[in-house]
Amino acid sequence: MSVHAVVLIQCEIDGIPEAAQAIADIGGVSEVYSVAGEFDLVAIVRVPNHDDLAEVIPSGIAKVDGVERTETLIAFQVYSKHDLERLFSIGFEES
Repeated sequence: MSVHAVVLIQCEIDGIPEAAQAIADIGGVSEVYSVAGEFDLVAIVRVPNHDDLAEVIPSGIAKVDGVERTETLIAFQVYSKHDLERLFSIGFEES
């Protein structure tokens, strides 16, 4: 089973592209979207265990240069036309 989170990110306005690329390079981050509205970026995080979120979000995303604030939404259930669990479990070993 994997854990999914959506991370809303506010950045320094001049550093959005660099912050987005740095966040995209963090392990566990599957996509980063540049968006309009209150937040500048949205990162989709998929990790094998709940404890891994601490490594990716506060120790990773929140420390990227230019990131001013994050808000994390942890998914309880994923609804999709795709089998995301199977798709994103490639490379994760069962414990």
